[in-house]
Amino acid sequence: MALAALLVFACLALCNTQDLFRPLEFSSEEKEAAKGKTALVTGAAGFIGSHVARHCRDLGMTVLAMDDLSGGFQSNVPPGVTFIQGDIKDAELLDDIFKKHKIHFVYHLAAYAAEGLSHFIRSYNYRTNLVASVEILNQAVKHKIECFVFTSSIAVYGSINDLSQMQNPNRSLSTSGHKPKEDAKSSDVKGLSEKDRPTPEDPYGIAKYAFELDLHAARELFGLDFVVFRPHNVYGPHQNMFDKYRNVAGIFINQIFHGQPMTVFGSGEQVRAFSYIDDVAPPIARGPLVPRARNEIFNVGADQPYTVNELADAIAEAMGSPGHPRDLQPARMEVEVAVSNHDKVKEYFPASEPIALKQGLQKTVEWYKDQGKLFRPVEFASVEIMEQMPPSWVRPDLTETAVCKGSRVQTEAIDADQRPKIEL
Repeated sequence: MALAALLVFACLALCNTQDLFRPLEFSSEEKEAAKGKTALVTGAAGFIGSHVARHCRDLGMTVLAMDDLSGGFQSNVPPGVTFIQGDIKDAELLDDIFKKHKIHFVYHLAAYAAEGLSHFIRSYNYRTNLVASVEILNQAVKHKIECFVFTSSIAVYGSINDLSQMQNPNRSLSTSGHKPKEDAKSSDVKGLSEKDRPTPEDPYGIAKYAFELDLHAARELFGLDFVVFRPHNVYGPHQNMFDKYRNVAGIFINQIFHGQPMTVFGSGEQVRAFSYIDDVAPPIARGPLVPRARNEIFNVGADQPYTVNELADAIAEAMGSPGHPRDLQPARMEVEVAVSNHDKVKEYFPASEPIALKQGLQKTVEWYKDQGKLFRPVEFASVEIMEQMPPSWVRPDLTETAVCKGSRVQTEAIDADQRPKIEL
């Protein structure tokens, strides 16, 4: 596909859109390091990618924001960047982009991130999360970019957020090489560190870890620098709250909004550290600007663990529905290590005061009531395998096909000029 034939949108500051977020305060040294750089951000109409694109813009980079809109929304793309609608599996398209633009940094966030669903869309998962990643890595090598920033996942450590397997009574899930279970609420919990051996147990985590290994291979042969980030349980504005395959915070918010009980499996004492987007996106944007961070891997996210019951209470309070009813379902898994250690990322990157769960949920709910409720549901029209799918994911019209083409999302949930002028 020729680049001239692309649907390219210039989302400039003169648009009728108001940027919804206060810019992060970057140091003069960081802005100097970013000066004159062009960044290609994939997945830039999605959740984390749109925030990373915004921070890169605020650092002073020229930002090319790429997304195929299969799971993202153009209204998420920040003003002041150039939006390119296209699929990173399209090698010819990527070749055109890299030939036309001198790209210094690639921020690769495009993915379909649903650990549990990946069991039932294996081919789609590997085409989207691995083969597509290799296509953009090929271009990065050929055009000798300075640094490749890859957003991996905590899923490389094991079945932490695999919703399909959590409710499988015949599975005993594990993390990080069957590491012994810890009391994740203890003050001396160490959590999963970058030194723990990855043992992904779902196709999504396998794809992410496979590409991490490919980055190491490209570094050894071609000298391409990289930075890998492994976020976990991220929530906040721009998240699609209608995605029923993942993200318990979004699921709870959507259920309360529609007057449905919150679905809680087992005792609700499963422990997770829920990460507000502003604790995750800034280090990713800073990734290539810190020389000693090159060729390193970082866990990134919140430190404070909470139980699912505590999360449900906090969301009900933020939604103005304290004591909201819950739909208690049979237990899905035995709780194991489900928090990450972030000592390393704090050592390498500036650390601001983390956003408390209550504050983060207030911002998320405010955004949801104004905009998120208008987003379209993320549901797959077909899957590759239906056997063993969780009953809540099976619709009467869901079909099993040889080729799964992805989620049936309307590409534009709301027009940019309809976005309310709120500050977060």
